[in-house]
Amino acid sequence: MLRRIFAIASALAVTLPTTAIAAQAGAEFDCIIEARQSVEIRSPVEAIIETVQVRRGDLVARGQVVATLQSGPERAALELAKTRARTQGEIKVAEARVAITGKKLRRAEELFAQNFISANALDEARAEFQLASEDLGRTRENQMLAEHEARRAAEVVALRTITSPFAGVVVEVLLKPGEFGATSIKDPIMKLAEIDPLNVEVVLPVSLYKKVRIGQRAAVMPEPPIGGSYSTVVKVVDRVIDAKSGTFGVRLELPNPNRAIPAGARCRVHFSDLDTDIGPVKSSPRPPKSVPSAG
Repeated sequence: MLRRIFAIASALAVTLPTTAIAAQAGAEFDCIIEARQSVEIRSPVEAIIETVQVRRGDLVARGQVVATLQSGPERAALELAKTRARTQGEIKVAEARVAITGKKLRRAEELFAQNFISANALDEARAEFQLASEDLGRTRENQMLAEHEARRAAEVVALRTITSPFAGVVVEVLLKPGEFGATSIKDPIMKLAEIDPLNVEVVLPVSLYKKVRIGQRAAVMPEPPIGGSYSTVVKVVDRVIDAKSGTFGVRLELPNPNRAIPAGARCRVHFSDLDTDIGPVKSSPRPPKSVPSAG
C-alpha cells in the first residue's frame, strides 16, 4: 500500500510538504484516472492457440469468447462420454432380469406353499432375484458415473474456450493463432482492462484524513483534450498512512458508461464540501480562537 502511495505521488509530481498543498486553490488536488482492474489473460492449460477473436482496442462483454485452444482429442472424449451416459441397453437388460427372477420367485413361493418344491429350490429362486436386483443397482451406478464423466469431459473442453471475466477493452494482444499458450505467468495471451467504472486515485495530506469520508461526492476534471467535469463518489479511504511523506490515498469511482474517458489520464479533483485548512484541528468543545494570518 505504501509503495502504491509513493507511485501515485510520483506520477502526479506531488510535493509532499503541507505548505505546498495549502497553496493549492480551493479544495482541488491532482489525481490520476485508472482502469478499475487490469488482467492478463492466460491459458488455463498448455495448448496451441486455435483462434484469437478480438483485436487491440475492441470492447468485450463479460463472458464473451476472446480466444480458443486446440481441443480435438478433448472434444472426442466428450462425445464418447456423452454416448456412454446416454446408453440405456445395460439398464434395460438388468431390469428385464429382475422382472423374470421376480416372477420365478413368486411362483416358487406359491409352489413351496403347496409342498411341490423343496426349501432349497425356494432359496435358489430368492438368491437369483437378489443377484438380479444387485446387478440392476450396479448398472445404474455405472450409468451415473458415466454422466459424471461426461460433465467432467465438458469442463475439460470448457477450459479450451477463454472468455472475458468482465466487460472492458482489449489493451494488447500478445499471442497469435498457432503459438503455444502456456500456464506460465510470462506468457499471457492478451491484456484486458475494465474501464466502466474507472478509479480515480488521489494522494492527500494527513491533515485531511478525517475530512474525507466514504460516500463523499467530488468533481473530477480530466486534463485537456478530454476536459469536462464528472461527478464521483469516494469509495476507499486508506486506513494506513505513509508516515514518511505524511500522506494517504483516496480512491473515487468515476462512471464511464460510454467509455469516453480513457484510463491513465491526469486530472484534478474538487471536493466542494472539504475544508482545506490544514492547520491542526483542536478537540476542545469550545470554538477555537481565530489565528492571525502570517504576514
